[in-house]
Amino acid sequence: MRPVVVAVAITGSVPRKADNPALPVTVAEQIASTRQAYEAGAALVHIHVRNDDETPSSDPERFAAVQEGIRRHCPGMIVQFSTGGRGRDRASRGLSLRHRPDMASLSTGSVNFPTIVYENPASLVTELAGQMQEYGIRPEIEIFDLSHLHGARRLVDEGLMNARPHVQFVMGVENALPANERLLDLLLGELRQILPQATWTAAGIGRHQAEVMDWALERGADAVRTGLEDNIRVSKHQLAASNAELVGLAVERVLRCGRTIATPVEARAVLGVPP
Repeated sequence: MRPVVVAVAITGSVPRKADNPALPVTVAEQIASTRQAYEAGAALVHIHVRNDDETPSSDPERFAAVQEGIRRHCPGMIVQFSTGGRGRDRASRGLSLRHRPDMASLSTGSVNFPTIVYENPASLVTELAGQMQEYGIRPEIEIFDLSHLHGARRLVDEGLMNARPHVQFVMGVENALPANERLLDLLLGELRQILPQATWTAAGIGRHQAEVMDWALERGADAVRTGLEDNIRVSKHQLAASNAELVGLAVERVLRCGRTIATPVEARAVLGVPP
């Protein structure tokens, strides 16, 4: 089997540093945390940025600064920008794409979150997909609902994305897809029907992170995802000390199931990201 790409989501737009002092917020903290995760085995980093008061930011220059530091300190690591909508207005969600990261997240439909509706109208999805195509950015399709797979297929049919996207099933978000092994099989079966060339992974949120990772590995996933954006604990009673600690635990799970860890060069080959 191909080596497994370990992806690390270093900081999201919701958790606060007060909840976990290890959470990197400033540009310097994000670069340092990514470097530690890279040295622990991560080959892909998923990036949000924040303002000085820790609120979500759309500032494209902050994205550029984090990317520049990662490329300097983490040779070959895949840089993936978030185009997510929490705390960002529609007009700003694609502003960072002009800095040409290797990859960017793309949600292909709307979904209920615990306190908001995560809005991804078709016109916005098409706009973001078009920008990614223009800048040569490989999309990671975020799947929060079965219909979002068919939204991705429509992008392929419209010529806005090639037939081999990278797909991530997001499980365990309240009001969205529950973390259920039977549902993962259903989603994976549909993926293989409508996007048979896609690479894939599944991300478990919060306490579901480890079990969803195991389900994905048992089914031959191309990647696993970990990091403080999704889960701030290593156990019920212990906060994670760093993103690197969570990456180390993910590496252990990959090796335990008989797979190997992808180097940055191998990760690019697995996910179809150019050198």
